[in-house]
Amino acid sequence: MTDVSKHDSIAAEGAVYYLFGATGDLARRKLFPALFSLYKEGKLAEDFAVVGLARRPRTNEQFRADLLESIGEFCRYKADDSQQWERFASHFVYMSLDINNVDGFRELARLTADLDVKFDIPGNRLFYLALAPELFGPVSFNLRDGGMLESKGWNRLVIEKPFGYDLESARKLNAQLSQVFKEEEIYRIDHYLGKEMVQNIQVLRFANAFFEPLWNNKHIANVQITLSETVGVEERGGYYDKSGALRDMVQNHMMQMLAMIAMEPPSRLHPEDLRDEKVKALRSLRPFASSEEVKANVIRGQYAGGELNGKPLSGYREEDSVNPQSETETYFAARVHLDNFRWAGVPFYIRTGKRLPVKTTEVVVEFKNVPDNILFAHRHDLAPNLLVIRVNPMEGIYIKINAKKPGVDNVVQPVSMEFCQSCMIGINTPEAYERLLHDAGRGESTYFTRWDEVAEAWAFVDRIAEAWRGNSPALELYPAGSWGPARVEQLLAEDGFHWWPVNGQAEDNVIWISGGPK
Repeated sequence: MTDVSKHDSIAAEGAVYYLFGATGDLARRKLFPALFSLYKEGKLAEDFAVVGLARRPRTNEQFRADLLESIGEFCRYKADDSQQWERFASHFVYMSLDINNVDGFRELARLTADLDVKFDIPGNRLFYLALAPELFGPVSFNLRDGGMLESKGWNRLVIEKPFGYDLESARKLNAQLSQVFKEEEIYRIDHYLGKEMVQNIQVLRFANAFFEPLWNNKHIANVQITLSETVGVEERGGYYDKSGALRDMVQNHMMQMLAMIAMEPPSRLHPEDLRDEKVKALRSLRPFASSEEVKANVIRGQYAGGELNGKPLSGYREEDSVNPQSETETYFAARVHLDNFRWAGVPFYIRTGKRLPVKTTEVVVEFKNVPDNILFAHRHDLAPNLLVIRVNPMEGIYIKINAKKPGVDNVVQPVSMEFCQSCMIGINTPEAYERLLHDAGRGESTYFTRWDEVAEAWAFVDRIAEAWRGNSPALELYPAGSWGPARVEQLLAEDGFHWWPVNGQAEDNVIWISGGPK
């Protein structure tokens, strides 16, 4: 297990990377570009090979042509050095594989032995399963039975979300994987943990003396986490209609971001210590004890027809592959609490949805205001101080404070100071999959989810799903292009708060310093 303080430029160890689902969308949009970026930056040395695996027949030449097309369309680097490209592409081979046929895995083992010799690879194996979760177990068994795990090097299994569809299915899946791989060999990807500013949360909290002492219920009034998308379900209608926002976004992305914000400082900068603290935070989540509590604290919505920027948008039930009577939620908002000494009494408001006005992911930490009867507070309507962590698409933070307006009138006004992380690198900001593939190749597990994290998140989410099944609240429709059902504002108003404007929405009467909205 590596220390997270090790420098990011360390090259991944030489290994054979097996991409199951190599003809799929994830490989084309994310994995191939990530591998090329790592190679371009020297984080992937020459002692590697990539085996693309899928059912459809392809030649190596066709596979490499697909690879070049993928990089041309989606990679932040261009394949403009022909010699470098030829060296990179020579490491890629394709094999048609029926994942239910163990003989195919034995053939794959023979191919691997040739690749080890050709590229001087020390027997290390990284299996990336870009497949449906019900296939993780069968593939793992065939990797074992086909002799793929008998090399002298390490074996690592990288799997995509969703990890099951509820706690019960996740447990069954984990039991299958545990028959073949040790927990420390399993890397469960949540790509949000690879995002620059999600990883920066720990640095902001634990490396700055003026944040951590205030990071508690004595000074923080509430925390707001927003993950909004402007797109609808697009071509994922069939999958999404069986999943919904609760399983697709809340169980993984939202729970992970909440844990990063709420966790206690780890005793060491070590992957297991960091993940221990995230598990403790998830265990502190107050479970909803009844369907009435769910109704009072959770909002489930679905987008109806609407418009955005003058463009008409269809409703969810009119999308391709969606049941015209579907009750699947495309919007989720909730008020949750953590019952521990740090956060007792502080509401965390989380919301996520499709067909919202702005694409953004950000965390707003609202601090308690100064007492009403002292100094400036009794003469001015002071705004609370805010710390805003912007994860996507703009990366950075801004802090809102109160300051005197220039002049002789002694007027106090809010002032926002901004740090733009993405402005430092621009379009060459590394993608989340680059970081995570690089980490998996180095055995760095910090930003992968451990089984007990997954189980705690499912346990919390399953209570909500169960309440919806037993006494399902009315699905609240909202116009596509809006910020969700009307009751979302009421959820915060009940506690005396409101949603703060998110990235892309300039605040009124705020003076910006260094790069804010004009």
